[in-house]
Amino acid sequence: MTETLISLVSIFVGIIGAITTGLIFKKYSFGFIGNSIAGVFGSIFFIKSIGRLGIDPITIMHQGTLNYSLFILNIIVSFFGGALFLILIKKIIVKMNKT
Repeated sequence: MTETLISLVSIFVGIIGAITTGLIFKKYSFGFIGNSIAGVFGSIFFIKSIGRLGIDPITIMHQGTLNYSLFILNIIVSFFGGALFLILIKKIIVKMNKT
């Protein structure tokens, strides 16, 4: 696995997290396309934020070997990043439309 492939897998898992959250909690859903976009940006934002702690793809592929524990942690952060970003965006939109 390369760093690029790990990044793409992380983004895909973020999309899955946002779509799953939209299916489970209907009031937070933006439809398939909207949930996918929120999942992409949510996973990227959370991985970039938490990547400073050593969960970035370069650290996962340190010296050409895959660190499985960091990879699994990266996948978990991406999943919850997509889900939380979807909820956050919906709450912001609801709060802005109250006026």
